[in-house]
Amino acid sequence: MPRERAAFASVRIFASPTILQGSRSVVSTGGRIEHGKRAMTQTTLIANGTVVTAEGEFAGDVLIEGEKIVAVGRIAPPEGTRVVDAEGCFVLPGLIDNHTHLSMPFMGMMSSDDYDTGTRAAAAGGVTCLVDFAIQREPDNLRSALEQWRGRADGAAHVDYGFHMAITNASEPVLEEMTAMSDAGICSFKLFMAYKGELMARDDALAACMERARDLDALIMVHAENGDIIDLLVKRAIAHGEVSAIHHALTRPEFVEAEATGRAARIAEHIGTSLFVVHVTCAAAAAEIEAAQQRGAAVSGETCVQYLINTIDDLRRPGVEGCRYICSPPLRDAANHERLWGYVQRGVLESISTDHCPFTDEQKARGLENFSLVPNGLALIQHRLPKLWDEGVMAGRIAHSQLVDLTSTTIARRFGLNAKGALAPGKDADVVVLDPAAPRPYGVATSFMNVDYDLYEGETASASVRHTFSRGTLVYDRGEIMTEPGHGRFVRRTLRPAHRAEL
Repeated sequence: MPRERAAFASVRIFASPTILQGSRSVVSTGGRIEHGKRAMTQTTLIANGTVVTAEGEFAGDVLIEGEKIVAVGRIAPPEGTRVVDAEGCFVLPGLIDNHTHLSMPFMGMMSSDDYDTGTRAAAAGGVTCLVDFAIQREPDNLRSALEQWRGRADGAAHVDYGFHMAITNASEPVLEEMTAMSDAGICSFKLFMAYKGELMARDDALAACMERARDLDALIMVHAENGDIIDLLVKRAIAHGEVSAIHHALTRPEFVEAEATGRAARIAEHIGTSLFVVHVTCAAAAAEIEAAQQRGAAVSGETCVQYLINTIDDLRRPGVEGCRYICSPPLRDAANHERLWGYVQRGVLESISTDHCPFTDEQKARGLENFSLVPNGLALIQHRLPKLWDEGVMAGRIAHSQLVDLTSTTIARRFGLNAKGALAPGKDADVVVLDPAAPRPYGVATSFMNVDYDLYEGETASASVRHTFSRGTLVYDRGEIMTEPGHGRFVRRTLRPAHRAEL
């Protein structure tokens, strides 16, 4: 795994002698110039790049003061400014990954990336903020779940983070506690319509949570698969000796996702609440979202990078290699790729995340003789930007501005990250410098993800992240992590109109 480094690299410091004098002046990874006993806010100019926003792109600079963006345009560097030359590069808002599972207990084990390793990998992929899932477990209430997840993240993360709350027991006290979660900055609640006997919520629980979220100006998210039918198909497959990785996908066919998506959309439409469908894998499910939108329902959704690139055939690989690709919902036939891209292009699927939930080969191998024992999840948080650059932008499917919108701006708006998602004065100085002329190989040797394989080993990305700034601090610089654990902060989120700033 690449080594850490504790000082800035690949940047130039332009400062007057009155600000920096001799050996007593140092630049710290906290983004401040230390001068004797005095501290001055660091000013940084990212210069000479192509600035890309959700609205378009232009040649320009981004001026950062402390943790905030103060100007965007053609800017002469003020005295004492650190200048980062981005000539030939694209300057983007920091990416947001709204769908991750770090240090998640699942199927008797823990996902292998914690908030240190997972956010290192995030920064290497241009991600400056993520929204992870805190999951209520019996007999835990929502507050104890939030405390547990924050205990894992606080002081460990390299980039900022928030939490969705996954509800698995919608009792009356839990429904009441949704108010406290909203006040604590948790404005989105997820329910699983699958994983029968472990995480699955019935329709009455889904409806009750939707009613409560409506009253709180909160968002309901669903993992949309018909868990009852999946449970039946899995039991039948195992009884017939159909236990290899491919049968994970064959026991979760497209119609169980489409049916659950349509059902959740109809319930949300009747109740009058907003619904967000996570990790849409196939055209049949996306069509249900589009139909709901055409009826006027407040239903939206995302897909994930793997569903635009990988296929069900990856699960046919021999041994543990096939198990690496087990995720839920499963990978689909390649015929879905262009149709999903069509839903992305039309805005039916408004964003692209990763559902990053890594497990090592040793963990995956537990189910070599029974696919139902394989922990579900893929290692992808570092690869979203380069993959979407090649498969989306370079392939002519999306423009630069759409890439920004799909991975940052719309996500910030949807999930109440009001200081994130745009390169504009007053926003957090979350900035990514992407070099389109610096290929980078995929593989364990260049990965920060805490797994002993890379799904794209042997491939090469045509572009790579050069710098990642989180709130004005250089976190990632050309292959190296520059910060100590704990730079990342918990971000309170709200969707209440009276408390929101316009993006």
